[in-house]
Amino acid sequence: MVTREGKESQRYGRALAKKVNARLIAVGAPLSADLIWLCVPDRQIAACANAIAEDSSWRGKVAFHSSGALTSDELTPLRRKGAAVASVHPLMTFVRSVSPSLMKVPFALEGDAAALRVARALVRSLGGQPFIIPKHAKPAYHAWGGFASPLFIALLAMAERVAGLAGISRAASRKMMLPIVRQTLSNYAAHGPSAAFSGPIVRGDIETVSKHLKILDGFPEAKSVYVALARSALRELPTPNRKALARVLSGPDCRR
Repeated sequence: MVTREGKESQRYGRALAKKVNARLIAVGAPLSADLIWLCVPDRQIAACANAIAEDSSWRGKVAFHSSGALTSDELTPLRRKGAAVASVHPLMTFVRSVSPSLMKVPFALEGDAAALRVARALVRSLGGQPFIIPKHAKPAYHAWGGFASPLFIALLAMAERVAGLAGISRAASRKMMLPIVRQTLSNYAAHGPSAAFSGPIVRGDIETVSKHLKILDGFPEAKSVYVALARSALRELPTPNRKALARVLSGPDCRR
């Protein structure tokens, strides 16, 4: 396991190396492993590949990076030295102090054939489910992941603020929302989006939607998100009174 020389990097590196029974070395030390996996921020992948390209004999080795948005071409310096390279990205969220299970987690793979063979075997050994993603599709794939987790969290954070319009604190709203959020995800998982969709739009309730829009005048940012998602619902989900709802959502106060 390779880390930068900073104290914090060394501290995290030692802790992780201990967990996975690995040996910690500093940047610039000889790389003896047959598989090198770069787990660095996207903007640093190419620079890191350049930095280590001269440090070892790469012929016959395999190199991965973990970016969901960037392709294996970020590792071109290593490919030129004889390594087989690939991007290997788990469709999972990782935050501090949480170690999620990788069982049945999809891993998007893209790269050289030899590296993909190694990646498939490694992902399966972790309990994951490998699948191939074309180079041109990686930005769309990563945006999909954005909707599934970080933007979903942003939506929940905004919901906390909307609760404030009803006089409910953010901490209280977070606790109170959990049952409906969990049930919504359960319904979605079991029955898909159409059957899991509930509320005034699925009922074609124009009056209630109008009330929502009026109260959200006091929170324009949330209103914009509400309108965008409601318009999307009209396109994607079963909705009576579709034309009338579309008119309400396209009124002067809803235009962006």
